[in-house]
Amino acid sequence: MSGAAVFSSGAERMNTRSDANAEGLIFSHFHSGGNPKSTLLARSNCILRPLPPAAVLGPMDKFDEIFRMQDALNRRIGVSLPPATEEEKAKWILNYTRAMQQEMAELVDSVPWKWWAKYQKFDEQNARVEVVDLFHFVISLAQTLGMSAEDVFEAYVKKNQVNLQRQESGYVKKDESDSKHI
Repeated sequence: MSGAAVFSSGAERMNTRSDANAEGLIFSHFHSGGNPKSTLLARSNCILRPLPPAAVLGPMDKFDEIFRMQDALNRRIGVSLPPATEEEKAKWILNYTRAMQQEMAELVDSVPWKWWAKYQKFDEQNARVEVVDLFHFVISLAQTLGMSAEDVFEAYVKKNQVNLQRQESGYVKKDESDSKHI
């Protein structure tokens, strides 16, 4: 899985860096040939290092890694999550929700939805890209709410159980209290 990377925490960075310049970090992009190109990332809180082969990472490790990568991207863009104030949190929830709406519209455009147009074809490659774009914003939204990969996983497991129970009971009545424990 060349080309992938693992992001280190600031504490780990301090243990692995030889210089004490806390204002910037070296960002290494690993090409399939294994030759890194370096670019300085100012005021970033993470550093890239080669990712072990996918077979070495367990499912939760992969999910944790996606969260670390998104945090690094957000910080590179200049967004530190979770926001410090409720006002900032509300702003970023709206920003990410609107971004997800746009990505969903782009996903819809990957599918021949115009029944009157004969020229359209399903663009599965673009559909996959749009799904990944959605993940970027869903993860940022979770981080806005202070949720870690573990938090999302645990909430997902609980909500999945609620949904299964709703299906078992026929889901004839909405009971909002059935999700209060999540």
